Amino acid sequence: MRETRGREAYHHGALPEALVAAAFEVLDEQGQEKVSVREVARRAGVSAGAPFRHFADRQALLTALADRVLADFVRWQEAQVAAAGPDAGPDGGSVMRAIGLGFVRYAVRHPRRFELVRSRVFAASREPELRDRLDGIDRAFTDLIVADQEAGRLRPGDPALVGLAGQALVYGLAQMIVDGYLPAEKAEQVAAQVLDTFGQGIANQPVR
Repeated sequence: MRETRGREAYHHGALPEALVAAAFEVLDEQGQEKVSVREVARRAGVSAGAPFRHFADRQALLTALADRVLADFVRWQEAQVAAAGPDAGPDGGSVMRAIGLGFVRYAVRHPRRFELVRSRVFAASREPELRDRLDGIDRAFTDLIVADQEAGRLRPGDPALVGLAGQALVYGLAQMIVDGYLPAEKAEQVAAQVLDTFGQGIANQPVR
């Protein structure tokens, strides 16, 4: 079935998408270290040399795969925010809480995807091929923070700094859970407690 799907995609000029989809399968099953051009070509049902018409090497394929994972992550986060609704957390900041929980949930459910993104995104410099998508994610996150600040749910302050603090928190939590430092079976509970503590610190508390 995979080979038929790959050949059909190739004949219709969609080989890059078929190759990335095959790479996604390998990633989820075995991790990024097992994602090879040869294996991806085999699963897509094309010759071993066919992928090189679209990807210069394995690193280029992994970058395209990371972009696919990021797109999947954005859809996941949008669903998390929509499901949380306007009253997801105490003391305001419900959207940030939903995003934070969504980040941790995604990493725990998909540790191999998280590892790929960690190695490609949280690095000294952003790969040019990922820059547009990452900049879009940053802008969307900043816009949510600004909206909460303007609505009075969050304290005034530099939204970029608030976003960085939140990102550092959930990234650290996710990494500690994926590494086994924190128990995965308590990930949801621990993440919610930590995020609520953080939220209380940045919420715009009324003067008493």
